[in-house]
This record gives sequence, C-alpha cells and structure tokens, in this order.
Amino acid sequence: MKWLTPALLLVAAVLAGLLLMKKADPQPQYGTALDVPKPLPAVSLLDDRGQQTTLTDSHGKLRLMFYGFVRCPDVCPATLSVLADTYKGLSPQLRDKVLVQMVSVDPANDRPEVLRAYLDRFDPAFVGLTGETADIDRAAQEMFVGIARPPSLTDHSAHMAGGSAGASAAPAQASAAAVNPKVTGATQAAMIHGDQVSVVDTQGNFVRVYGNQDILAGQLAQDLPALATQYGPH
Repeated sequence: MKWLTPALLLVAAVLAGLLLMKKADPQPQYGTALDVPKPLPAVSLLDDRGQQTTLTDSHGKLRLMFYGFVRCPDVCPATLSVLADTYKGLSPQLRDKVLVQMVSVDPANDRPEVLRAYLDRFDPAFVGLTGETADIDRAAQEMFVGIARPPSLTDHSAHMAGGSAGASAAPAQASAAAVNPKVTGATQAAMIHGDQVSVVDTQGNFVRVYGNQDILAGQLAQDLPALATQYGPH
C-alpha cells in the first residue's frame, strides 16, 4: 500500500491544477454567444483620423463595436458613457487588449473630425468609423444591426431594441425627450438603429452580442475580463 500516498498526492495535484485553470480562464456569463463565430467581410470604412480601414481590422485587440451617431440625443451618449466607465475600470493590462469602436449610421454629418471630437468627450482611446452609407449599411447587416432612415420627419429619436444575434431587431418606443431640430436636424432625429454592442475577436470574427439593457445593467462590464481572456490577444 506504499503506492497509495503518492497516488493520492498526484490526484490532489491534478485537481488543484484544474481548479487553478478554471480560475484563470473565466467564462462570460451574459450576452448572447453566436453558435458559430461569424467572420466579418473586409468592408471599406474610414476611421476618425481620415485613414482608410476595413471592418476586419482589429488592431490586434478585442473590439466592442457600437453603431450610433453624433447627433443621437439619448441612447448613444448613455451607452458610450457606460462603456467609458467600464473601460476606465479595467486594469492597464486589460485596457491594452480592448478597443471600443463606434460606427456612425449618419455619415453625411459624422465626418472623421466630427467623430473624433465627439468621442473625445467619452474617452480619447475610443475610435470612430464612418464611410459611404452603402458600406455602413452592409457592415451593420453583417452584424445583425438594424438601421432605418425614415423619409418622414419627426422630433423624436427611436432605437432598435438589441436582442439575440441573428434575430430581427424590433423598434423600441421613441424617446420621450423632444429633439431640437435646429441642433440635430429632423431627419437625423428620426434615425432608428440597433443599440447593441457586438464583440469581435482579434481575427475579425463576430462572436458575441450584448443588448443595451445588458450594458446599462453592468453585465458587459462584469464579463469584460473574461471576454478579453477568451477573445483578446494572448
């Protein structure tokens, strides 16, 4: 029976190793994971420095991608504020692995310099993307983000409710806050767009999505360390 003690010690060591691996490799708990990661196409875009880029360019980082626009009166600034707080709350090591990008759904107004000035209000590390309307719409379609630019003019902003990846987004109720057309423009005030945040890995694969309520409730913030570990640079 002399072999029993070494065998038990070996088993204990293996179990301890598995426990350490589990602690070191947490799994995201919230949001919706795509059944199969979706490779994004190389749609041509323009960044907020006026440089040509593509939808697939990850800069070697995990990306949190949000579709919005500068003259959005409510959901966009609220979401970006939460993302800014979340980003600032990360350790320097994790911040180096994460890139927050906003893709403009209003390219006629959101020129590179306009996007840059807007995002500087939230975090200078955030990156804006714009481009031709057709390219933006294609990028959004690839990421299951609905965009509607209604011909009728209203004085309210509306947004699509972010939901499960692949499901068609349903229009949410219009904002109760009226928008001053002199500031935003009536057509832009009537813009409807998906308000989810999409997670894209370093290889340009769309892997997970968080609805706006998940973001505002802090669930994305809770998951971000695990997301960076699973999908970020190693």
